[in-house]
Amino acid sequence: MTESPSPAIRLSQPATRWLDAHPLGNGRIGAMVFGATKTERIALNHENLWRGVTRNRDNEDKSSYLPQIREAFFQGHNLEGAELANKHLGGAGNRVQPYQPAGDLVLFLPGHDIVYDYERVLDLASGVCTVRYRVGATHYMRTHFVSSAHNVLVVHLTADAPGALSGAVHLTRTTDPDCVLDAWAQGHRLGLTGYFKEGIDFAMEARVLARGGTLTEKSGATLYVKDADELLLLLTISVDYDEPEPADWCVYRLDDVPTDYATLYADHVAEHRALFDRVSLDLAHDAALDALPMDARLARVKESGADPGLAALYFQYGRYLLMASSRNCTHPANLQGLWNEELTPPWESDFHHDINLEMNYWPAEVGNLAECADPLLAYVQRHSVAGEKAARALFNCGGVWFALTGDIWSITTPEAPGYDVWTGAAAWLAQHLWWRYEFSGDTEFLRATVYPFYRRVAAFYEDFLVRTPDGALAPVPSQSPENTFQGGAWPVSLCVGATMELTFIREVLLRCLHATAALHVDAEFRPVWEGMLAALPPYRVGRHGQLQEWREDYEEVEPGHRHVSHLVGVFPGELLRADSAPALFTAARVSLERRLAAGGGHTGWSRAWTACLWARFGDGVQAHDHLMRLITDFATSSLLDLHPPQIFQIDGNLGGAAAVAEMLLQSHGGVLRLLPALPPAWPTGTLRGLRARGGFTVDMAWEQGAVSFAAITSHAGRPCRVAWAGPRPSVHCDAQPIAISTADGVVSFPTKAGKRYLLQVNAVPR
Repeated sequence: MTESPSPAIRLSQPATRWLDAHPLGNGRIGAMVFGATKTERIALNHENLWRGVTRNRDNEDKSSYLPQIREAFFQGHNLEGAELANKHLGGAGNRVQPYQPAGDLVLFLPGHDIVYDYERVLDLASGVCTVRYRVGATHYMRTHFVSSAHNVLVVHLTADAPGALSGAVHLTRTTDPDCVLDAWAQGHRLGLTGYFKEGIDFAMEARVLARGGTLTEKSGATLYVKDADELLLLLTISVDYDEPEPADWCVYRLDDVPTDYATLYADHVAEHRALFDRVSLDLAHDAALDALPMDARLARVKESGADPGLAALYFQYGRYLLMASSRNCTHPANLQGLWNEELTPPWESDFHHDINLEMNYWPAEVGNLAECADPLLAYVQRHSVAGEKAARALFNCGGVWFALTGDIWSITTPEAPGYDVWTGAAAWLAQHLWWRYEFSGDTEFLRATVYPFYRRVAAFYEDFLVRTPDGALAPVPSQSPENTFQGGAWPVSLCVGATMELTFIREVLLRCLHATAALHVDAEFRPVWEGMLAALPPYRVGRHGQLQEWREDYEEVEPGHRHVSHLVGVFPGELLRADSAPALFTAARVSLERRLAAGGGHTGWSRAWTACLWARFGDGVQAHDHLMRLITDFATSSLLDLHPPQIFQIDGNLGGAAAVAEMLLQSHGGVLRLLPALPPAWPTGTLRGLRARGGFTVDMAWEQGAVSFAAITSHAGRPCRVAWAGPRPSVHCDAQPIAISTADGVVSFPTKAGKRYLLQVNAVPR
């Protein structure tokens, strides 16, 4: 198989706003490179720099109100029940405290205001941003990367003429009445420390190493450079969240960093490519289009120009962003990943549990970046301690309950009346633990981590579910996140047994049953869970042929609502499949069609989810259409995803990456499906390195829309089942034929861990 070209985002001008800068990151330190020539600003972040450590967020015992709330719903008094639930269970209207910017590294380069031959390139495969331009006859180049190997931002300045680098280097932060700053410069070092009124400390230090010329310090955090041949800037950030005395930590770290640029570059690229290069995707790229500046490329596609390579680039950009914001770090990617320039960012750049945080990690396992999901899995575990206390205080339930939103302090309290009266967060986040087990086949991980958490989620529902007047077992109060129906409460309508929560409850109970059988434990709980499953209200199809979002066929206030929560059983879940529940699968498709016909998909993340759903429905035309609309309608010139009006949200990028993967490979229901939603726009292509459930890695090539070559590597030694249309393939391992069986269009064969299996039709094994 041929390798795809190195994916890159090219621009022919500096960014004039933060949204068009190029993001860099190593999971802990984030940087946004504007690429300006005369006055360059590199905006800086650190994963641990959040407000709010001293805030009291203990939950009062409110569980005694639950019977009164439920009785109101059972009597059909939805508004009264919702008012009581919001008052007693929905929090006080405060919100989590915001994620904060660390500050800016500013480069002053006098005389660089009129330049020629400008280019700003983010190379995704190397994780390096390069700025090139010419002033007169002199060519200048700046390279930027955030090294995971050494936990520093590296900025390297060169020119092709001796003594051509003169200017100043400065550290600053936006004015903030709640943060006391101290800036300093000494020798070749400059720094900035910050102290928030609630007691959070952070520090930045940069070191400026010049070859040739002179280096002098002046007042403030500024160093002046004159007539240097080359400049190397090394910067690190520390926060006392986990590093007491952060200024000392900066010194310690920088003292240990190599000062040779070639070594720094080689160490960074080797570490970055070890992850990034696991997956390659080529959709018959056009080198001429790859060379276009991204703003021109986006404009061309908007004018109906075909560009399969842009979809492949967007997919790899999603993988890049996940690597940059969620590897070798403590916390998961927030609403903006790792990057934020505002003191009061939209939604505080929090961890939103009703779609956004989950969507951030949809491409992790399939995109062969399992390590990048580790911060999310750790977050779930940390949250569980407070989650158990919250379950008891708010609902008098055992097990674990998570609020709608979270932050790094691992405290779970309802923060938003209406929105937070919801029990689905822990169950939704649990999917990611289950996927790690499914994609790895690691039974010990199931035993030690996955099943214990699922057991706690199930324990909550064992206590929380209540018998309704018609004898069913349902969650009350319940909601379909952020949506409303006629006659229901605002801003979210509460009810008896919303479809999404019932889907999660089924999923949790079924997975607990699977785990107990696989691990041979807790047999005594199986009858309890089986009885609960039997008593849950069934899915219902409404008067329009749609899958109902609520137990009653309510009229929606906003038919084109951005959330499609009732379709989680189609994607990212798998309870509603064409083979196991065809009528409900069809009804779910009708629901999506109706939502879109009314104007749905009007945010970046919502459009990404729509593309994923169409891929799961097997409709490549629709999936491709919504993917391209995601890119053209909701991307900045640097391809960052936008939530209206102009707010960066990383979930759209990462959901879009998941959609591309879902169009090319699916593995739910115990079957690998190759090219399940391939659009006509991608008739030819090659793919290497996607992961599939069961512990498999898949490589393949296709021509004229049909698989011409597939190789499946087994990591867990489990039997492999592959959906295969057309002539029966041959399967070879180590050039030896493997016995296969076929039934209902599925090819099955045994595997051994570490072995690679080739599937071909009328071809010599290769």
